[in-house]
Amino acid sequence: MADDDFETNFQIALNRVGGCTDYRTDRERPYDGQPHTDFGERGKQLVEGLTMRDISDCICKGWFVAAGQQDNVDAELWRYNELYKIEGDLDPMAVIQNATCEIEKMMGIFPNIPKTIKL
Repeated sequence: MADDDFETNFQIALNRVGGCTDYRTDRERPYDGQPHTDFGERGKQLVEGLTMRDISDCICKGWFVAAGQQDNVDAELWRYNELYKIEGDLDPMAVIQNATCEIEKMMGIFPNIPKTIKL
């Protein structure tokens, strides 16, 4: 406990047993997360048929959904400049998860979850 870096090293050790993204970010890391997540089987899906603008739109929608504005996203009532009006702290992982769901929707494969996986 006297080690000044104990807390940091302890957190790193805990994260290493949590999944590959906790200690690796290279593209060759395994998809070893829960199957229905971006870090499991669902994350292996290749993005097809979308433009970079489409993906940017999905990221923008992910922010709005994380901010509790799903109705506006569904009704296509969102605009990029309104991102600056979002108040409060947003969960960054929720933004990412929502954005990937929007990508699946735009690809026409949402929810991209095999029927064998029970949530």
